[in-house]
Amino acid sequence: MTHPPVELVIFDCDGVLVDSERICVKVDALITAELGCSFTEAEIVELFVGSSGEVYTAAVEERLGRRLEKDWQLQYEHLYEEALAAELTAVDGITETLDALTVPFCVASNGHHGGIRSSLTLTSLLGRFEGRVFSASDVSLGKPAPDLFLHAARSMGVDPARCAVVEDSAYGVQAARAAGMRAFGYCGGLTPAARLEGPGTVVFDDMRELPALLGSAGR
Repeated sequence: MTHPPVELVIFDCDGVLVDSERICVKVDALITAELGCSFTEAEIVELFVGSSGEVYTAAVEERLGRRLEKDWQLQYEHLYEEALAAELTAVDGITETLDALTVPFCVASNGHHGGIRSSLTLTSLLGRFEGRVFSASDVSLGKPAPDLFLHAARSMGVDPARCAVVEDSAYGVQAARAAGMRAFGYCGGLTPAARLEGPGTVVFDDMRELPALLGSAGR
């Protein structure tokens, strides 16, 4: 099957541009333990990585057996901020990849705008995405719904069929497929390749491979 050439690359942020998932998983484990509904790091990777805040809250409430107050996560924001400020780095190979791309690119993340900008600033990547940052807070439903990716494509003026999405989570590749976009599943982080595989998806483990993969995607 012949695909149209890729005209826009949509990057997820956490785990794709910035190596934050390993840090946040450890913080998630601390928080759920403090709440009295411990999740192991393996469970967090499977259930939460790439999910929306609503999915996270629902899973915690189910295990707790009670509802949490609105905005319950705000009291823990400082834990993420401190850990990221101390440890966050760009994903290995991402700067070379961005330099090699010959088509426009943007970022579309389930995180909120402040968090996305902070992560990109800490890793000196913000300048590459200025004016092209999209958040789940911009749409009604975050990933795994397709809304965010469709919003990004519409804002950038590109047909979804000509978009490629780079994701590291099962929720993310599911959203890309639902949006009618080609998915590139990066398994160089925490999510195993098997969780990313599926129709319309290329799985790879070295970010430096992406430009060549994108180049062959239209053939």
